Amino acid sequence: MESDRVLIAGGGIGGLALALTLHQIGVPCTIFESVTELRPLGVGINLQPNAVRELEALGIGEADMEAVGIAAREWALVGLNGKEIYSEPRGKVAGYHWHQYAVHRGRFHLMLAAHVRNRLGDDALRLGQKVTGYTKQADGSVVAHITHADGSQSDEHGALLIGADGIHSAIRAQMHPDQPPIRWGGTLMWRGTSKSVPIRTGSSFVGLGTHRHRVVIYPISAPDENGLADINWIAEQTYDASHDWTKTGWFRPCEVADFAHHFDGFVYDWLDLPALLAKADVAYENPMIDRDPIPTWVDGPVALMGDAAHPMYPTGSNGASQAIIDGRVLGRYFVERGVNADSLAAYNAELCEPVGQLALRNRGAGPFGLLNLVDERCGGTFESIDDVIPEAERKAFMLAYQSAAGFARDTLNAAPPIIASGAKAKERLCDDASA
Repeated sequence: MESDRVLIAGGGIGGLALALTLHQIGVPCTIFESVTELRPLGVGINLQPNAVRELEALGIGEADMEAVGIAAREWALVGLNGKEIYSEPRGKVAGYHWHQYAVHRGRFHLMLAAHVRNRLGDDALRLGQKVTGYTKQADGSVVAHITHADGSQSDEHGALLIGADGIHSAIRAQMHPDQPPIRWGGTLMWRGTSKSVPIRTGSSFVGLGTHRHRVVIYPISAPDENGLADINWIAEQTYDASHDWTKTGWFRPCEVADFAHHFDGFVYDWLDLPALLAKADVAYENPMIDRDPIPTWVDGPVALMGDAAHPMYPTGSNGASQAIIDGRVLGRYFVERGVNADSLAAYNAELCEPVGQLALRNRGAGPFGLLNLVDERCGGTFESIDDVIPEAERKAFMLAYQSAAGFARDTLNAAPPIIASGAKAKERLCDDASA
């Protein structure tokens, strides 16, 4: 029945991963996405081992991932003087049972969409249809209000509505009409890709600079026959509060010459950043923004997930990973309790508060907080990092972040799967968890 469906507002990474989860556990769903055509937009993102585990459970294996990215081998922080602050192996190299992947966001997104269409059918992903609001029904179901690309409107009836519609979520705005505006912490980011020889291990994530002036670089492809890989870079500059960030569009195309002068000094024997930027294939500018955590992600038969629930700074490289985890936790409760508001309430109780705290941790620089400590203790210049931050303190700092983000190695390796193999949702689609 149409009324038994789960309606998903938004066909981004979170919405598509949720749809694959629902299909896996036998729950019909329809995704409504506002764009009329899916294109390989964006640049690089990281998928942490906890999310990669869930993708594997969805039948998206290493061959799929290697077609859109590369397994990461190392995570490192380097000071502005070019000296190492901290490094650690990542993924299977670090003893995880799963890789960490650095992928091209757009190619990964299109790969998920192809899996959705192949498994659920073309009609499951409806483009040019934006969910603009909802009405809760007396029987516990929900009606989603849809605006089509041609301006027409329609309603869709479903058992539940999941808002996976991003930081500008219309579902969140209705659920929390008095929410504070989007928050900008002062940092502008310029993002792009360039062809170059990868550094260090050949698949290293490197954060270089200070907490106010830094660049992040990592490959998102294997090297070609000439030894050149697609290198993702994020150049960041923090301004004072008087800077007008609202003039910056979300992923606004820009010229490298508009910002490259900020990074003229980033030249070392192992990296020439100005030369890397000059070879850019694409470049985008956008502010580093988020929203304050909200007290609940749920309104009866309606729930938020992904950036609609917890938009966060990309400092922890786990926004997409958390969106995938959100969908898997929702699926687990549908298996345990049925497709109903009680499951949404349990999902909210498990994730809303701790993930909100994780978002605040990312606002405070996340794992890049080590750069803040270096700046506080020595002004960013040092001969031996051990004299500034002892090794044990550096390791403890990183473990605390990994634990908060849900991918501490030993804990993750020992944890049972979020959804057991072959599990199906409870059949009764109602609000009575005792059924």
